[in-house]
Amino acid sequence: MHMKETNEQKGKKSPNWLGTVLSLAGECRRKMVISVLCAIISVAGGIVPYVGVYQIIILFFAGEQTVNGVLFWAAIALAGYIVKLAFYALSTMLAHLSAYAILENMRNKMADRLMRAPLGTVLNQPIGRLKSVMVDRVETIELPLAHLIPEGVSNLLLPLGVLAYLVIIDWRMALAAMATVPGAVIAYAFMMRTFNQKYADYMESSNYVNSVIVEYIEGIEVIKAFNQSTSSYEKYQRAVESFKAYTLDWFRSTWKLMNFGGALLPSTLLGTMPVGMLLYLNGTLNPAELTMALILSLGIIAPLSSFTVFVNDLKSIEYAVREADEFLRLNELESAAERVELQRYDIELKEVSFAYDAGEDATGNPDNSVIHDVHLKIPQGSFTALVGPSGGGKSTLARLIARFWDVGSGAITIGDVNVKRLPLEQLADSVSFVTQDNFLFNCSLMENIRLGNPGASDAEVIRAAQAACCDEFIGRLDRGYDTDAGEAGRKLSGGEKQRIAIARTILKNAPVIILDEATAFTDPENEDQLQRSISALIKGKTLLVIAHRLSTIKNADQIAVMNKGRVIATGTHRELLAGSGLYKDMWEAHIGAKQWAAGGGKGAMKQYV
Repeated sequence: MHMKETNEQKGKKSPNWLGTVLSLAGECRRKMVISVLCAIISVAGGIVPYVGVYQIIILFFAGEQTVNGVLFWAAIALAGYIVKLAFYALSTMLAHLSAYAILENMRNKMADRLMRAPLGTVLNQPIGRLKSVMVDRVETIELPLAHLIPEGVSNLLLPLGVLAYLVIIDWRMALAAMATVPGAVIAYAFMMRTFNQKYADYMESSNYVNSVIVEYIEGIEVIKAFNQSTSSYEKYQRAVESFKAYTLDWFRSTWKLMNFGGALLPSTLLGTMPVGMLLYLNGTLNPAELTMALILSLGIIAPLSSFTVFVNDLKSIEYAVREADEFLRLNELESAAERVELQRYDIELKEVSFAYDAGEDATGNPDNSVIHDVHLKIPQGSFTALVGPSGGGKSTLARLIARFWDVGSGAITIGDVNVKRLPLEQLADSVSFVTQDNFLFNCSLMENIRLGNPGASDAEVIRAAQAACCDEFIGRLDRGYDTDAGEAGRKLSGGEKQRIAIARTILKNAPVIILDEATAFTDPENEDQLQRSISALIKGKTLLVIAHRLSTIKNADQIAVMNKGRVIATGTHRELLAGSGLYKDMWEAHIGAKQWAAGGGKGAMKQYV
């Protein structure tokens, strides 16, 4: 089961984050290599001005300065600076292109992995965390990654180059330039002792506050409807305050050491000035060498200071990649490689059992299945309905047929072929699934319906909409089929949205159709239209309908009654009225509710019966 697979997956050692980034680099690896080479050339060009300045200083101290001589070395310095800027710009451009390509690959691979993972694995992820990882965390990789290549190389090589130049002038001045580094390193080492744990806690706190914010925004309609704004806002406020308090406490605990290290590390003159003056007074250094040594020591201040920023950038990339890697490594449903030629589209469930958390029941209950030994045949071209009390396993059973999960035991076949032997793409093409929670994408109603068959013409879309009884209410909209779904969504009822979903399904023209509570939001006045929509779907199709509105399925060829994960009775409407006490009770309750809705309770209750 998916939960078992997820936990097994957690036990696997996560690959190195750098390896994950490089694996996503793909076609841009060459750009990254060229970017590094350009950064190295840029660093080399950045050292040339120091050479030019040094030569000009020598000319002045030797009294040999001439206009041509000064201009020559000034031109050399300018040329080096131009090389530095040009190759730095090229390196940065290539690094940004590489970073955006990596982000694109990461998001595409995560989306593809989510599509191929068991549905339960996806549904178990808080939407706030999904949004945080796929949008926010992945985005945090771009800036440090894009700058880490050129600037990281520069900030590593430039101090080494300058230090090598100082060694050429006088090795003692090179050591003096590094005199403040050990003290700063010790300060940062003390600060970094708890950095990993603190950063992990920070990320956990950040994820939690993101989830609470998303929950608050998404649930604001319910919050207002049930007058829970005070308690819900308090939860939101506590999460934000807790995140702020933790962040400030962490920063306060590091401020002293950070400020001390940040002040000490770039203070190279503390070493080079006294040592340089002493060597000058002893006659070891001439004025030109002393001046150049002081200039060079100042040249390594900026690269040294930026190391602390890069440590934090590396950690942010590491955690972002780790979180993204959890989605990149989600276990996929196994998919057959080759398509199977299906001769028929009858469905058979053979002793099917399923549990969401198989093998992980903390209570020790050996049988925590939600589906128990179900055997059911759905003939090709027939209309079969699943009914029963809420929580009986109807939706789960339907999703097993579409292979949103794999069965725990038993088998599900379409045309005598186990669904596990069908490639996922072929199964998706063969089965249309319509739920009560119908989602309209942010495009026109025409394009929303066309999702069922992207190659369909406008005329075909309109014919599908007419068959689903959508044409009339779409025609009332100002822009008709070109109305944006966001604008239309505020004007359409739940039943109208469902008929748009049915129109999609009609356009898809799959041989197997599953309607999961697709009549849930239909008013009694619109039942006839919905029945006509279903009639348009059923022609030549294998149709499975899950319904709580029994009047919409009373003409089904076969009705299966489910209770507590088992199919307890099958038959036609009349057969079940005579032979199933549960079905008879459900029917009488449904008819009584309809009669009540037709009377005084119509205005208040008609949408619930």
